[in-house]
Amino acid sequence: MTDLSLQRRLAAEVLGVGENRVRFDPERLADIESALTREEVRRLIKDGAIWAEPAGRSSRGRWKERHEKRKRGRRRGPGRRRGSKGAREDPHEKWVNTVRKIRRFLKWLRNSEVIDTATYRRLYRLAKGGAFKSLSDLKRHLTAMGIQVR
Repeated sequence: MTDLSLQRRLAAEVLGVGENRVRFDPERLADIESALTREEVRRLIKDGAIWAEPAGRSSRGRWKERHEKRKRGRRRGPGRRRGSKGAREDPHEKWVNTVRKIRRFLKWLRNSEVIDTATYRRLYRLAKGGAFKSLSDLKRHLTAMGIQVR
């Protein structure tokens, strides 16, 4: 096998790519070996004896594998976490979602005639004031009041 490192370097410079992307036609190795100047290399590129392979893309295989594991809850332990709890989950957004869930449930209770309007208004104000930590907390409160919920 002949040493074509000079031709490979010249072709890489002319094509504007890295040396690893330069390919030679195996049928025309004798012609390529005799090319010692940039002009001769340019001619061989034009003839199709030398060409550049298209750039490869980043493989998504490793990402897909990690992503599947994370969807199952792996790779999310305390050693992986950066930042405070509040940085990973906005406390205000969490609060808004909780209150919305409670209000939806209260509306459902009122529309299903499980509670009357006066009780609904009182519980609505309590929810706004932060009296219930979660929906299950509201359900416990209702059970303590003697109102049966599913």
